[in-house]
Amino acid sequence: MAALVSFGIYLGIVFLLAGFANRKQNTVEAGGFMKEYFLGNRQIGLWAFALTYAATAASGGSFMGFPALIYTHGWSLAWWIAGYMVTPVVALSLFAKRINQVGRISNAITVPELMRNRFASGRVGQIATLLIVFFMFFFLVAQFKAGAKIMATLLDGVAVFEQSANWMTGVVSEIPWVNQSEGDYLLCLIFFAVSVILYTTFGGFRAVVWTDVMQGLVMVVGVIILLVLTLQLTGGLGNATKTLAEMTPPENGKAILYLDNPSPSGSTVRKGSWVNSKSETMRLKESAIFQPGKTETAEPIEVLILTTNSEIVSVQNQLETNVRARVIESTPYAYGAGQKGVYLTAPGPDPKKLQGFLPVMLALSFFVFWNFSGAGQPSYMVRQMAYKNTTVLRRSIIMVAVYFTLIYFPLVLIFTSARTIMPGMEIDPDRIMPDMAATVTAAAGVPWLAGLLVAAPFAAVMSSVDSFLLLFSSSIVRDIYQQHINPNASEKRLKTMTYTVNIVVGFLAVIAAINPPDFLQTLIVFASAGLGACFLVPIVFSLYWRKMTDMAAITGMISGGVVILVLYSIGRVVHEEFSEYLLLGLHPFIWAVVVSAIVVITVSLNGKEPDRDLQRKYFG
Repeated sequence: MAALVSFGIYLGIVFLLAGFANRKQNTVEAGGFMKEYFLGNRQIGLWAFALTYAATAASGGSFMGFPALIYTHGWSLAWWIAGYMVTPVVALSLFAKRINQVGRISNAITVPELMRNRFASGRVGQIATLLIVFFMFFFLVAQFKAGAKIMATLLDGVAVFEQSANWMTGVVSEIPWVNQSEGDYLLCLIFFAVSVILYTTFGGFRAVVWTDVMQGLVMVVGVIILLVLTLQLTGGLGNATKTLAEMTPPENGKAILYLDNPSPSGSTVRKGSWVNSKSETMRLKESAIFQPGKTETAEPIEVLILTTNSEIVSVQNQLETNVRARVIESTPYAYGAGQKGVYLTAPGPDPKKLQGFLPVMLALSFFVFWNFSGAGQPSYMVRQMAYKNTTVLRRSIIMVAVYFTLIYFPLVLIFTSARTIMPGMEIDPDRIMPDMAATVTAAAGVPWLAGLLVAAPFAAVMSSVDSFLLLFSSSIVRDIYQQHINPNASEKRLKTMTYTVNIVVGFLAVIAAINPPDFLQTLIVFASAGLGACFLVPIVFSLYWRKMTDMAAITGMISGGVVILVLYSIGRVVHEEFSEYLLLGLHPFIWAVVVSAIVVITVSLNGKEPDRDLQRKYFG
């Protein structure tokens, strides 16, 4: 309860900042709503620009999906994320100054508007808008899932919440799609969605920036505190590493469960419970339902079977005493099964990939991927259009690089150590961050601190969702409605449309987030790859090459997106799950950028030279 109170205080401050931003928004001169609401009137200073850029980049993927991968695959994630340390140097140095200049020349508020004005072509803006809306939706779904997982951890054990969750489970039990998720997750998903949609809609870009500053500070302080508490609990990184060296990956399986004392009214053993068979210790991946008077489950239950002695010993006091199990099927990891030390070395264990989680070529791909896909994200470009001057930009590059280093390297240390503290989290790996925060603070005797530590991943999620919602609403309202449907729309009408779009998009994201993929980071990587593939090359050439044509911009965006969709579709067929196909061992983003660059150059050289007046306007 103490953690819940401290977390509530944090949320109260967020809404207070949104209220101040709303008052500022209402004081702008007539006709200035769009520029103020979506761009903060281009007056974002050093600390605000650096922290809003960093906070937007450090999303739910950083604080939920990334820790889940570290926990599952081990130290190889240090190679996977290494490129992110220098992302600010690449992304901000590549074209931040130039895109700010072009944005001011064209008086553009959004990325599609900037491209439309740069080429004097409505088609370019329309295609850009559609691609942003499509790929950004996957980002939103991932963040909504992350927010719900955080809330579920924070409220776990609260009597009123658990009663409400059981009620929700009963209500949706007959509703297709919705009944595939448990009541606690659904309740938290709804709460998170309402919170973030309200404050984003109410406050606009300035509220997003102000809350990002606070959330950015919360994130870095939370990570440092969590690192200290984790190392205290493990006895230091050396002890954690020795324990990891003896660990072997678990097995996935199915088991029939038996009750020693059946209930006349039926009973349920919750997901996450620990049970024993004659020779195995396992954790339930789903809830086991016993019908009235029955002593065994009607269907096999999916379970996670431990294979490491230290883990088995550590959970003996958590076993369900009234439940026994009989394993009927078990599947070892495709790479790393039975291998000690596999969590300490590349490529890292993997339950499905024979080559392991991170082969050498894929590691190199991700070093390129994080840098250049980050540069191609429209949500970051909007911030680059909003900073005040070049002094702010230069100093921000250093600040953001230092900030990322303080975030990501400690996360690797924390969640490799987490394997020695919390076994069996593979059943729901995306919850490892908030669960870890609750565990280490309880062990340290400061449970109230859990609320503040949980605020760190929650801040990461909110700071991304608010930015993505604004990107959605600006693309739809500014680039579709105002430019093509109602050019003479009043300011009041634009406000109403903006608020409506935020609410509708948030609602659709909630529906999609009811049953997302197991690993949140899978969605993050796909959406990052798609947006980067669509916009990186066309934006770079449009800013620096005067002879680039509007048709080259269109075909460059489409070809990059198509390559991503094709290779992910092949991956879906080959791996039988939502995943990328690694052609020649390289991530699809690499191929997409190459194809997009070839298309842009070829189409420009073979097309009609752009209008001379347009060239003079943007290139002098």
